[in-house]
Amino acid sequence: MTGRVVLVTGSTHGMGKATALRFASAGDNVVFNSAHSVEAGEKLTAETAGSRYIQADISNSDDCVRLIREVIDHFGRLDVLVNNAAVTRIIEHNDLEAASLDVWREIFEVNVFGPWNLSVLAMDHLRAARGSIINVTSIAGVRAGGSSIPYAVSKAALNHATTFLAKVVGPEVRVNAVAPGYVVTGWIANSDAITDSVSSIAPLQRPGTPDDIAEVIFDLAQMEYVTGQVLVADGGLTLAM
Repeated sequence: MTGRVVLVTGSTHGMGKATALRFASAGDNVVFNSAHSVEAGEKLTAETAGSRYIQADISNSDDCVRLIREVIDHFGRLDVLVNNAAVTRIIEHNDLEAASLDVWREIFEVNVFGPWNLSVLAMDHLRAARGSIINVTSIAGVRAGGSSIPYAVSKAALNHATTFLAKVVGPEVRVNAVAPGYVVTGWIANSDAITDSVSSIAPLQRPGTPDDIAEVIFDLAQMEYVTGQVLVADGGLTLAM
């Protein structure tokens, strides 16, 4: 086996898929993961040398334990953990009743508790490899915006967890976050109006692509003197908001 072992959660589509493929293109051994898209994951594995697909729902603690165990059983090590899997609900910010506690729990289970659980479970292996954790958050966790208040607060929480974790697991493990701006993926339906709006105000005059974010995540994994940072990748959108 050559290259690093890289686990990317939520990696059968969108930014996660692009990220896993970017690491694979550099000769790394990638683990694709999803909670439900088994067929897509198996297809990606068949098409990507040195890869493996593991179905696991990161909101389920038993699945998290199994996911890390299967990575180590198969590859014998883990060098990079990319906590990308996430969920959201589109709720108007002024509709407070719609942002019920059940919605908060659902979003936090995936967006906060899952990444934290996986990071802790993987820590001994990452320490042995002097590895890296990269959390995928959002500009919704930096500015008051996003698809819903619970989603935005979950991403703010993950940003803060990133900085705390970096303080306590160095020097063996680096922990950083990438906070994408508006990225064209399948998450948002009827996105033409949003794309036009972003293009009209952002300094780089276009929305992001999954490959844009994948490149930032890949580069951050190489930066051996950077930890505890939340890197905004939004084409300058927050400068104009």
